[in-house]
Amino acid sequence: MILPEVRDPAMVTARRGGTLSNDDHRLLALWAADCAEHVVHLVECEVPGDTRVRDAVDAARAWADGTMPMMQARAVGGHAMGAARPLRGAARFAAYAAGQAACVGHVAEHDLGAAAYAIKAARGANPEDPAAGRHERDWQREQLPDQVRRLVLADQSRRNSICWFVFGTD
Repeated sequence: MILPEVRDPAMVTARRGGTLSNDDHRLLALWAADCAEHVVHLVECEVPGDTRVRDAVDAARAWADGTMPMMQARAVGGHAMGAARPLRGAARFAAYAAGQAACVGHVAEHDLGAAAYAIKAARGANPEDPAAGRHERDWQREQLPDQVRRLVLADQSRRNSICWFVFGTD
């Protein structure tokens, strides 16, 4: 569960009664795509012929640049999550990260789903490195656009407990 019971208006678009601008919503989708893409190779090594996960990363970007409708991107995200089900460990988490990224156009708060699953994938791929999750989190934060940095960091703090505590310190 990565979505809060009570929605933060800062993460809801203005057209739906919140304060999130369309531009910031698109930046969140692009950042989520970056987070997912950073670990997508973990799936591609496991199931090289299955493009559903890579397609989800591309769908997040396509929604953000206006070339794919939200419902289509969301459906592609669902297919990536379907690809995750038979997988285990790091590859499964990486597939979920991509699925979450593709769904950011539908619900902006899926951005942290993409980031959290990518951190779990990095941890799973490097079980001997207790700092793997922190390194992934720090890399993600370096990718944050300045325009949404404060928003995302505040949201990470607020939702850390429902995102497996991956945004805290290791």
